[in-house]
Amino acid sequence: MIRLVVDLASTRLLYPGARIVRRPVRLRGRRRIALGRRLTVGIGLRIDAFGGAGNGPLVRIGDDVEINDHVHIAAVRSVTIGDNALIASRVFISDHNHGDLDGDATENGPDVPPAKRPLAAAPVSIGARVWIGEGAMILPGVTIGDGAIVGGGSVVTRDVAAATVVAGVPARVVRRFDPVSARWERVRR
Repeated sequence: MIRLVVDLASTRLLYPGARIVRRPVRLRGRRRIALGRRLTVGIGLRIDAFGGAGNGPLVRIGDDVEINDHVHIAAVRSVTIGDNALIASRVFISDHNHGDLDGDATENGPDVPPAKRPLAAAPVSIGARVWIGEGAMILPGVTIGDGAIVGGGSVVTRDVAAATVVAGVPARVVRRFDPVSARWERVRR
């Protein structure tokens, strides 16, 4: 109970407009992070916002977003999370990698230490009302449409259409919402 009271007090002081931000939280590059209203955050959130041209936010989190425990969001170009998104625990979202497998081998080859390879980056966009399950990974260049669901443990390497469910490694479509039947229909293979 004491921890909850302390977390609520620190939220009011450090994150006005948020519902609750539980500690510990680590926001590196805080000036490049825009947090929406009524944000709810579990313990261990880590957001890294580095690089990119200009002074605007690299990470934008919409209104009424709920982020559970031990989530890591990393951006050097852009990560956007839409309103009313729900992110389970241990989720990793990144817009960059160390190196480009399609790039020049003199900069990206196996003899180059990963930390010395140039960053390859592409924006990540997560739509409104998206649910990302436990332990999922969202990789660079991915767009997830409104109302989509990402199954727990999935690795999302490609865009996800609105109102679809993806699961697996790599993630693939397993259901789509049918507005006529008002049901999540299985995708036949």
